[in-house]
Amino acid sequence: MQKPQEIILAEPRGFCAGVDRAIEIVERAIAKFGAPIYVRHEIVHNTYVVNDLKAKGAIFIEDLDEVPPGATLIFSAHGVSRAVQDEARARGFTIFDATCPLVTKVHVEVAKLAKEGYEFIMIGHKGHPEVEGTMGQLDHGIHLVEDVADVARVQPAQTEKLAVVTQTTLSVDDAAEITAAVRARFPSIREPKQQDICYATQNRQDAVKLLSPQVDLVVVVGSPTSSNSNRLRELAARLGTPAYMIDSVDELRHEWFDGISRVGLTAGASAPEVLVQAVITRIKELGAVAVRKLDGIEETVKFPLPKGLKLDTATGLEITERPPETGPGGH
Repeated sequence: MQKPQEIILAEPRGFCAGVDRAIEIVERAIAKFGAPIYVRHEIVHNTYVVNDLKAKGAIFIEDLDEVPPGATLIFSAHGVSRAVQDEARARGFTIFDATCPLVTKVHVEVAKLAKEGYEFIMIGHKGHPEVEGTMGQLDHGIHLVEDVADVARVQPAQTEKLAVVTQTTLSVDDAAEITAAVRARFPSIREPKQQDICYATQNRQDAVKLLSPQVDLVVVVGSPTSSNSNRLRELAARLGTPAYMIDSVDELRHEWFDGISRVGLTAGASAPEVLVQAVITRIKELGAVAVRKLDGIEETVKFPLPKGLKLDTATGLEITERPPETGPGGH
């Protein structure tokens, strides 16, 4: 039986700037204020990352009732609703907002256009925390569509002032198809100047489009809750290449590799490179002798940290003032 000969790595893969920033916010808060630090929802959707931060002193909660008075609270990279922001402020927590700046951009756009009288069609997955956070910026006038069929059913109160926004981690192709259906039904709808789907989601999907035709099998490293990781697996499968998503190397099955010569490997935006390297080691044990990296876009995006967690560049020491207790948007 033929065993895998070559591993081809997608580029880019793994952590994006928003995930890097979110993890760093938690680690710095623990270093500065001491454990425990409370985080509302998983900071990013990756089991390994969450368990690593738990071991360092992070406590992940869904309900603010679980956070003791006077504690330090961090909002996850997916963002939170206005109601959660307001409640956290009212309870007097020291708040750091790890919402990805590209999600915050969508929140700001929604708030600005709502003041101008706009209603919104949001393309996204029901129940995903990012969708709950974005829809929760308003108390009415934002309608979720998950697929083309939903577009026909949506009933905004008016259509003169209507705008479309999307979850940042969708399939680029799916979102384009749903947006086209929205545009067909509401021809005057306002679209974002730049698409809401983030650069990292786009780049990782583009890399899989390049990778899939060159391999016999695609393995995506990512957790089941990770939207962008799921989209990578679906995309490879849609392109006709068998594809599996794994949370850790232990989920690899040797029978997947029977008769396979080339294995494509990528990772979602919240999956650390250490997991990718563990998968490479395991596939090498199955017989692969070569590892090759595809050419791809080099990502140089870096997002600043919130005030109160930045290093003083002159001394290299942590700046010690506590953050202003204004919650999200306070930086």
